[in-house]
Amino acid sequence: MANKLSYERYSWFDAKVRAQRFPNARKLADHFEISRKQAQRDIEFMEERLGAPLSYSAEHRGYHYSESGYQLPPVWLTEEEVLALCVAVRLAAAVPDKGLKAFLHNFLEKFITLRSTLHSAVIKGMDEKISVKNMGYYKVEEAVFHQVVAALFQENAVRITYRTPYTMEVTERLVQPLHLVCYMGNWHLIAFCTLRGELRDFALSRITRIERAEEQIAMPEGFPSIKKYIRQSFGVMAGESTRNVVLRFGSSVAPRIAEQVWHEAQQMANNEDGSLHLTFPVSGFEEVAREVLKYGAEVEVLAPEELREIVQAEIQKMAQIY
Repeated sequence: MANKLSYERYSWFDAKVRAQRFPNARKLADHFEISRKQAQRDIEFMEERLGAPLSYSAEHRGYHYSESGYQLPPVWLTEEEVLALCVAVRLAAAVPDKGLKAFLHNFLEKFITLRSTLHSAVIKGMDEKISVKNMGYYKVEEAVFHQVVAALFQENAVRITYRTPYTMEVTERLVQPLHLVCYMGNWHLIAFCTLRGELRDFALSRITRIERAEEQIAMPEGFPSIKKYIRQSFGVMAGESTRNVVLRFGSSVAPRIAEQVWHEAQQMANNEDGSLHLTFPVSGFEEVAREVLKYGAEVEVLAPEELREIVQAEIQKMAQIY
């Protein structure tokens, strides 16, 4: 409310200056029933923070604009809106593009300075108040990320050189970028691949070369929505069909698991012995198997049997090492 009232005073003062009514601190104070000191601070704020070219006329005992064409910023942010923007910028720390982050930070500082009573020091001190740390994520070349984002918003097709994991096969692809998702700190491009004729998930860390393509890609009819494609299964491993996975977590980790979201369609059931049953759909077992192994003896795969065998086989391999 205080910020809104401040902006009302700036707007009133600006209108009087434009009408050549030569307002001053006394007139501002009388109109809004505030102190002379507060009124003078408002005028100084307009000069220093809003860039208003105010000049005092001793003859008229009031202010006028020394330059024509000045416009009071049309948007005024509340303190809550400013804090929301600051948090959003800090969360962007996960973006693997230093140039883009620098532009965003500079833009935010300019934008807020002209549209809020909060000092720019609030923005400069964000690094000390909020941080984002990821572990075990894959490195992405800044140039690759930058070009993917540009192609995505410009709706351009791109040619990429992609290295497939496990087989290490390197292929040239012509793709139409459709969606960029950051999953567990790793960036994935969901795109229509002309080589496979379907939606594919490309890890940005495995794109070794990218360039804009001049070709226009005709998308097939009846294409599934991107959100549906991503939500179909655990993580970003999408597929046509899904199967339910049932896990039993021991009592020592059950409280921690109860706080987690593994899938939006998950179901949890607490047992009398303190253990917890977690059920959710997947279309592939590779990713969920890695998550299960992270919890060691504190988790047991109850279903399906195929996943249970995969985890068991991996444990036997580990036993040979240790």
